[in-house]
Amino acid sequence: MRNVLVSGAGVAGSALAYWLTRNGFAVTVVERAESLRKGGQAIDVRGVALQVIDRMGLGEQLRAARTQMRGMSMMDRDGNEMFRSEEKTLSAGRLDSDDIEVLREDLTAMIYEATKDGVEYVFDDTITALHQEDHGVRVEFEKGGYRTFDFVIGADGMHSRVRGLAFGAEEKFIQHLGSYIAVFPSPNFLELDNWQVWIQDQESGAGGGVYPVRDNSELRATFGFMSDRIDYDYRDVAQHKKLMADHLSHLGWEMPKFIEVMTDAPDFYFDAMAQIHMDKWSTGRVALVGDAAYCASVLSGQGTSIALVGAYILAEELGKADHAEAFAAYERRMRSYAELNQALATENPGQPASEESMEKAKNAISL
Repeated sequence: MRNVLVSGAGVAGSALAYWLTRNGFAVTVVERAESLRKGGQAIDVRGVALQVIDRMGLGEQLRAARTQMRGMSMMDRDGNEMFRSEEKTLSAGRLDSDDIEVLREDLTAMIYEATKDGVEYVFDDTITALHQEDHGVRVEFEKGGYRTFDFVIGADGMHSRVRGLAFGAEEKFIQHLGSYIAVFPSPNFLELDNWQVWIQDQESGAGGGVYPVRDNSELRATFGFMSDRIDYDYRDVAQHKKLMADHLSHLGWEMPKFIEVMTDAPDFYFDAMAQIHMDKWSTGRVALVGDAAYCASVLSGQGTSIALVGAYILAEELGKADHAEAFAAYERRMRSYAELNQALATENPGQPASEESMEKAKNAISL
């Protein structure tokens, strides 16, 4: 039985593990975190990606876990409501759509539960070196030792370790989109009832939104600011929180309270809004999937869907051809789909893409 190492236990990595095992591979997933990552924003599963979820047998479970938003309000920098909508939200689009919005942590937990008995998960470790040989890839690990795998797949996000080791420095592939974002949990001190509230400062470009989760028992806050590229340590959480506070402190409304909550937030995500563009997603016996290969950014609203579809296509192709042919077929099938979805993030800078563009992009591939 051929064995595959997948780096990353997020949506792309765990979904790839699911489909690889069903195509006859022995799969090991290595994850830097000590366990499945908690927190994060609500994500969307749309179009063809819903077919992938249904084929995994997770459709009913996913739909039961979807958010229950009733609408949203948009405020100016001082907290004055400019408009409201009961037809759509900024995070999920139209409320009457078949698309599903769920918490990222809920989706990853579902896929993990569906794979844990047939997949070897190794947490709290990461890859430090890759040596491609004639019949496999010799992999060295941070916690010591090495193992040899038939293939290695990087599903380890925009700052992919596998991509760096196999393809070169991140700077060659990353395209900054001019903004930064942070996501963290908060008590629902606003007492929001399945209602989103967004704040926007037209002058500075700073703002964001909050929405209730877990039956309105807590909030997920998503705030950001516009900026050219900033030099920072992407693992220094204290630095990230200070950057956010410095760029949000001029806003009114309840922003001082959210900055206070953010300071002590245990689960905190911060990063640049950026995309990954590569001429090839594979080299030898190493390939990339999801954000590692074609990150579209949160601004596209399609990162999760691309990851799910990419995992399905890659596993399917590896199951029916040798790796060189499989990786080439994977790229042929996925390239235009990924590019159309990446384009959603830049179609209307500062605003969501049009509904027409979203409908076209989310269904721009066949399984």
